[in-house]
Amino acid sequence: MNNRQLFLSHLAQTTDFPLMIEIEKAEGVFMHGPEGKKYLDLISGIGVSNVGHRHPKVLAAIQEQLDKYLHLMVYGEYVQSPQVKLAKALCDTLPSHLDNVYLVNSGSEAVEGALKLAKRYSNRREIISCVNAYHGSSHGSLSVGGNEIFKRAYRPLLPGVNHIVYGAYSHLEQITENTAAVIIETIQGEAGIRVACKEYFQALRKRCDATGTLLILDEIQAGFGRTGKFWAFEHFDIVPDILVCAKGMGGGMPIGAFIANKAVMGAFKNNPLLGHITTFGGHPVSAAASLATIQVIQEEKLLEKVETKADLFKKLLVHPMIKGIRNKGLMMAVEFESFEVLKPIIDRAIEKGVITDWFLFCDDSMRIAPPLIITEAEIEKACGRILEAIG
Repeated sequence: MNNRQLFLSHLAQTTDFPLMIEIEKAEGVFMHGPEGKKYLDLISGIGVSNVGHRHPKVLAAIQEQLDKYLHLMVYGEYVQSPQVKLAKALCDTLPSHLDNVYLVNSGSEAVEGALKLAKRYSNRREIISCVNAYHGSSHGSLSVGGNEIFKRAYRPLLPGVNHIVYGAYSHLEQITENTAAVIIETIQGEAGIRVACKEYFQALRKRCDATGTLLILDEIQAGFGRTGKFWAFEHFDIVPDILVCAKGMGGGMPIGAFIANKAVMGAFKNNPLLGHITTFGGHPVSAAASLATIQVIQEEKLLEKVETKADLFKKLLVHPMIKGIRNKGLMMAVEFESFEVLKPIIDRAIEKGVITDWFLFCDDSMRIAPPLIITEAEIEKACGRILEAIG
């Protein structure tokens, strides 16, 4: 049996129509099929490969750690150099209020930990999230997701979860002294790149402060330089109580984290002790890769070029069928009339060697979130092929 047959026979499927693209090698912004076909990756594995596929400095960090040790012990017991160096590097990118890092394996796990921490610290039970939010696929993260289509088959989910509309000032009144936390994507991703204004986020921060509610910002997609700042909340002059990250954090390796003040995180240490446990969280190889990813973003000054590259996409992607482009940096949505119009364009773009996608809760818009290392020449090539696909 060939790989495609094995894929269909033995690997669990998530739809009846997988893309079925077989990749043999990836490097930089390109992926290569077994017969030599070359694909320009405009979605970074859904916001993961921010520094490109197999960045040499990330590979070197992985190899160096492989020669030392792999898993040693469940998280939080041994002093492991990759974990502590990564935690320090993360805190150095953040306001001093956020000084304590809990490392996990993925975005969903980071959300789970953040929700537990908020309940434990506040001794409250209500969680508020947003309509059309996406926070992951496990039971807790699904509970705070904001789209009923993905939830109805798995009820009952967590009780005490209520929803507000992202960007709606009047809904902030629903945050009360009974609310443990508001969890909100700084930039709504699967809703199709929705960006609230600075004044809204400052009003949200003020309301949380007034009610003693923890503010959890989900930057699983928006973090690690995607928007042109290391953290998207920097655009809005606010600071969360708990920050959630993953995806672009690992340079292609699985890792996530939730970050808070040491006093808040200390709630996990007693009543009960071991209040949150993970076996593989902060795996030393993934932690080494993540530290290298931070260094690449900083040393190669990738943040400085994000807005210019986004502007080039917007300049080139002009066509009567394109209704508009929403973005914050290189987190972009190109809007079309409908999914029926968009899907054949995506398929044709893939045939022409450009990988794009749509959004879970916004299927009339094309996702563009390339590796931050993409060059202007590569952007021009990608946009030209997208326009050919539209034509």
